[in-house]
Amino acid sequence: MAVKLEVRNQHVCFGGIQSFYEHHSQIINLPMRFSVYEPPQAQHTKRPVLFFLAGLTCTEETFMIKAGAQRYAAELGLLLVSPDTSPRHTGIAGEADDWEIGSGAGFYLDATEAPWSRHFRMESYLTQELLEIISKKFPADPERIGIFGHSMGGHGALTLAMRHPQVYRSVSAFAPIAAPVNCLWGQKAFSRYLGESTELWKKHDSTELIESGHRLPTPLIDQGMNDPFLIEQLHPDYFETACQKMNQPLILRRHPGYDHSYYFVSTFIADHLRHHLETLI
Repeated sequence: MAVKLEVRNQHVCFGGIQSFYEHHSQIINLPMRFSVYEPPQAQHTKRPVLFFLAGLTCTEETFMIKAGAQRYAAELGLLLVSPDTSPRHTGIAGEADDWEIGSGAGFYLDATEAPWSRHFRMESYLTQELLEIISKKFPADPERIGIFGHSMGGHGALTLAMRHPQVYRSVSAFAPIAAPVNCLWGQKAFSRYLGESTELWKKHDSTELIESGHRLPTPLIDQGMNDPFLIEQLHPDYFETACQKMNQPLILRRHPGYDHSYYFVSTFIADHLRHHLETLI
């Protein structure tokens, strides 16, 4: 069945095209939105693709509006894609009442527990349906795909890169939820989406995945040391320790004074795009 994309907005940006789309998702069984930046080079050749996963409460617009990534993507010839962070308007009671669960908080996994399991299938949506849309309808090189994200999206980038190594060849993260099994955000979401089995939780925890033997192309992680969520929610030190234990290469940079905001993300976004390009060449 052909996918029909509705163009919601489109703008010329640094010689390329910034677009926002909506389509009916067969996997989610609801409308889904995503954004794409096509660099100027995409007019002539297929380009490497980076999927950016945003954090809690964000949408498909957040990264494209706030990160300042298009300037560097235009210079480097990178195609950028950012999906929404969850299904919307699912009819699930209370889906938008709590910013840590439900709307805007999909955690980039496939829920196994009712009522969430009917629509909250973000892992399958990203790694199958959206991937196919981007590969077929945009000037994307399917052999050169990377993934990165912020906070909940950093969690998603790290875990999906490990769970789908045949898809993603490069990975990075800003302030990721690096050990969700050991923080309240992760415990709250996992218990509702995945049930009470902590063994299942571990399959969606980047620290646990490293310790179980999964590998990554050398990830770049940036963490602000004035991040209000650093101590209780993010735990990059857990991930760092696991990488050291398993001889997994890691670039973890700690930045004094920086917080959890897109002011932080925009400061280091160029480094991340260059990191991906160096890996994808």
